[in-house]
Amino acid sequence: MANPSAKPSISWQALFVGAMFAFMYLPIAVLAAYSFNESAYSANWEGFTLQWYERLLTDFRIFSALKNSLIVALTAVVVSAVLGTLMAVGLARYRFPGKKLYLGISYLPLIVPDIAIAVATLVFLAAVGFSLSLWTIVAAHIVFCLAYIAIVVSTRLADLDPNLEEAALDLGATPTQAFAQVLLPQLMPGIVSGCLLAFVLSMDDFLIASFTAGAGATTLPMEIFSRIRTGVKPDINALSAILIVVSGLLAFAAEYLRYRSETGNPK
Repeated sequence: MANPSAKPSISWQALFVGAMFAFMYLPIAVLAAYSFNESAYSANWEGFTLQWYERLLTDFRIFSALKNSLIVALTAVVVSAVLGTLMAVGLARYRFPGKKLYLGISYLPLIVPDIAIAVATLVFLAAVGFSLSLWTIVAAHIVFCLAYIAIVVSTRLADLDPNLEEAALDLGATPTQAFAQVLLPQLMPGIVSGCLLAFVLSMDDFLIASFTAGAGATTLPMEIFSRIRTGVKPDINALSAILIVVSGLLAFAAEYLRYRSETGNPK
């Protein structure tokens, strides 16, 4: 019989998990803490201040890079949401020659390294004679955003009852009406979840954007990288802390919507 007064021992698995989370999140906590450091040199703590966050509000280069990143991310997500949803529905509902091959090719951006996508995109743009600009970044981001949105929508689509569409067609609805009024509302949680995930990934991308950017088309990750070459300053810590909070909230919202779409829980 177990002794009720004995203290439970901590398993090595729990210690390993704790060490793993500490390794991942302690640097983020330190970065966030030093964004409030009064010292201009991150190594020494000299008191609490909000001056680095105030400096961000007057930094024209940061806001210009943020504007470019938002244009890229929003445009890529909107286009990918339309194409990704149609692709997921087409692959799930229709049969055509080469479907399995097309399915495999469609999800390749999920497993191909970013450096390979970046180099391949740059080579293709050079071969067809496109000059690099902000819109070439958009085109490159659509490639991987499309795959992420399509796979999230496909997961939601697999749980839906196809008889609902057939019932709508039997009641006199056209295929377009059945899609817009029956299928699309049920897919919407998955679409929004995929869009939020793709938006975070697009905002965070540095490698593909740096290969496909033209003159003056600087995104926020590119601007941050150019500044930390000479050392990490407190204003970059402040910017990083804001991005971490915003990205975390968007990722949480995407996961929550994905969970709702899979369980069908309205709350």
